[in-house]
Amino acid sequence: MNYLNDEIVYGKNPVVELLRSGKPVNKVLLITEGPGGRNQDIMSLLHERSIPYQFVDRQTLDRLTNRERHQGMLAYIAARDYAEVDDLLSLAEERQEAPFILMLDEIEDPHNLGALLRTVDAVGAHGVIIPKRRSVTLTGTVAKTSAGAVEHVLVARVSNLVQTLKELKKKGCWVSGAEAGGKDAFEADLTGPRVIVIGSEGKGISRLLRENCDELVSLPMKGKVASLNASVAGSIMLYEVLRQRTNSRLDT
Repeated sequence: MNYLNDEIVYGKNPVVELLRSGKPVNKVLLITEGPGGRNQDIMSLLHERSIPYQFVDRQTLDRLTNRERHQGMLAYIAARDYAEVDDLLSLAEERQEAPFILMLDEIEDPHNLGALLRTVDAVGAHGVIIPKRRSVTLTGTVAKTSAGAVEHVLVARVSNLVQTLKELKKKGCWVSGAEAGGKDAFEADLTGPRVIVIGSEGKGISRLLRENCDELVSLPMKGKVASLNASVAGSIMLYEVLRQRTNSRLDT
């Protein structure tokens, strides 16, 4: 198989072999022109496995493969398999715990995702939900930054975060979006079935997702800097949920 590194496979036969193997794949790039760019066998496999794909020009693939013979296609290998949202809920049920889920809205920095996976594992949350597009995936960099947590944390990748949020709310989850201007996170009640939503590094939580949160909460800021790094803010929020859950158990 043609490997450029441990994350990229290129060439028609190697990519087809990868897709048929059932191994986790983050994304496939295909050239826009010529018969190789719209190979029906490839397209069928991509749709069958619900793997995101993107059409690009030949120059893009030339650059990504250092001008190796890519035959019009390239695949990014995932560090591990993705889970389904129901897997996260099943894990909570198996542990006899209320669901505790982190949803990430278009986080693009692999170091932020890796750091958050590490925190999710540390606080005992049941998993993470990310969008299939406009988001960092489970790359080697994410795996390395997570310090091994990627092997223990369930990560579900969905097509529509808003729809997923609505389904979780129907199943009894309360959704807290971390956003400036919300109620003080240290005074809010974060116990019970909980989804914590963290927005992207630059834009925060998208409008539709924000409108579907049950509440907005924010961390108190006493200094000159107006915001925190996404992984820092997310980690503090997750530990506040853990703190409240622990105190709630002690009080009962």
